[in-house]
Amino acid sequence: MNIHKEGRGLIKNSIFLLLLIGIISGFNDAFTSFTLPIFSFFILFFIWFFRVPKRNFNIVNGNIYAPCDGKVVVIEETLENEFFKDNRIQVSIFMSPLNVHNNLYPINGAIEYIKYHPGKFLFAWNPKSSTENERNTVVIKNSNIEILYRQIAGALARRIVCYSQVNKDIKACQELGFIKFGSRVDLFLPIGTKIISNLNDKTEGGKTIIGTYNN
Repeated sequence: MNIHKEGRGLIKNSIFLLLLIGIISGFNDAFTSFTLPIFSFFILFFIWFFRVPKRNFNIVNGNIYAPCDGKVVVIEETLENEFFKDNRIQVSIFMSPLNVHNNLYPINGAIEYIKYHPGKFLFAWNPKSSTENERNTVVIKNSNIEILYRQIAGALARRIVCYSQVNKDIKACQELGFIKFGSRVDLFLPIGTKIISNLNDKTEGGKTIIGTYNN
């Protein structure tokens, strides 16, 4: 298991601050009984939250892989009005603060479009979060399929990180980005995509197959 780069500075700074408070206080009883347990809790939480387990990916063309760990909370046909402006199959995965939070590409392809949207911080399971929350949209295209991928901030998430670049070739299960402290990912797939996952399924990023397409 590795610690994601987005969390290393936070963990180091927390440990440094804890030691600094200890030195200033002389490691007195108040530090031992109050400060140390609180800081220890948050440091362990940060280590757990920013963990990146080592996984071996078996990529098969035609598969659409889960972009993150979490729970499938939406599978429905809906109007996608940002990029495609037509009906798509929306598959949404909710990530609790206990899930692994790095985001992965679901297919091989090239980045066609990226746009960041400032917005609200509604709870990520709220349907309005897809269009009203802070979010980042990435469109991935190959010769057989075009997918819109939306990172959505939640009530606790206050930072969306995206490493994508327009026109860059990418591989399925490479890292797309990271969302901090509870969030959601929406995929908008072409009508006719064969959906493998079901509502309430638990997903494992880069391992669970969301659906398939002709290649």
